Amino acid sequence: MSLDLNTVLNRQLANWSVLYFKMHHFHWFVKGDRFFELHQKFEEFYNEAASNLDQIAELLLAKGGSPISTMREFVDQATVKEATGNETTEQMVQQVIQDFKTILKESEAAIKEAENAGDAVTADLFTDLAANLEKHIWMLTAYLAK
Repeated sequence: MSLDLNTVLNRQLANWSVLYFKMHHFHWFVKGDRFFELHQKFEEFYNEAASNLDQIAELLLAKGGSPISTMREFVDQATVKEATGNETTEQMVQQVIQDFKTILKESEAAIKEAENAGDAVTADLFTDLAANLEKHIWMLTAYLAK
């Protein structure tokens, strides 16, 4: 595994890890008339994040890479930011959209890096992740439409 691909995958591991905890935070603290639907949706997202981060870490290990694995490393290397703790319900959804856009853009970079390294398995994983992110972004954007 190339050093660049290892770095790209670790950044994605960090992003999905931070997002996992952020989705828990939103799940626990969402309030208002959208509580029931968003409480459930945020749970779906943190379960998906857990699956994604596990797939990425195991892929890194299978390819001879070294996945980061501490909270400090996750926070330091992630481009997704933690929740602040004072988001409104609408801000929570807007942040999720933005986080998904960030991860989507970086997933596309991971696909290119994997293709350049001749690593079809990694490219396929991130192609699948990108397809899911595009769908989530579309649905959440439609959800916020006025």
